[in-house]
Amino acid sequence: MPEPHTAGFALDPARDCPLCPRLVAFREEHRRLSPDWFNAPVPSFGDKAPSLLIVGLAPGLRGANRTGRPFTGDYAGDLLYETMIDFGFARGVYEARPDDSLELVDALITNAVRCVPPENKPTGPEIKACRPFLIATLDAMPSVSAVLALGRIAHDTFLTALSLPRARSPFVHGAGHDIQLSGRPVKLFDSYHCSRYNTNTGRLTRDMFRSVFASIRAHVDTTA
Repeated sequence: MPEPHTAGFALDPARDCPLCPRLVAFREEHRRLSPDWFNAPVPSFGDKAPSLLIVGLAPGLRGANRTGRPFTGDYAGDLLYETMIDFGFARGVYEARPDDSLELVDALITNAVRCVPPENKPTGPEIKACRPFLIATLDAMPSVSAVLALGRIAHDTFLTALSLPRARSPFVHGAGHDIQLSGRPVKLFDSYHCSRYNTNTGRLTRDMFRSVFASIRAHVDTTA
């Protein structure tokens, strides 16, 4: 099994990435308001040769945008990392800060959009502008056999990045789609996003989320 890595990748945007004017302005505003926060494009986190790639939508304002690590510092990370540890895709202790002992094992987490958007809602052009970083990440990861899309937008963005029609693989929580990634078979798994809103409303329960990871674990173990 690959050794875990926690450093950012050269495939990530530069700290002062200029591609999206609205996101640049939002980033600069929060650098002024909270100069001790990360306030920059959030790098991918995890193994450099993973079997599992997890794709989120964008950093949370007080989560990854503050701490500099995906899903770190807000509720979504509590559920995600607890589940990853339980299913062998992470180890250590998650303490909601980037210098805790958490390490990912055979997994990498990235976002479709690397900068925090206002109201957690990136626009279509912003998603498109950031897509080359997702494509570069995918191209650099021939070890990936499973992809988990957290939410419909992440799902759609992933398919668009591969020029695959969405109609053939519609987003459905708990679904698994057989796709081709650079000429090799990969399974795309869908889950509702593990946000506090989804869990508080009952749209996503802990058992529902664990069921998705059980399917992923079985798939990765079978294809290893």
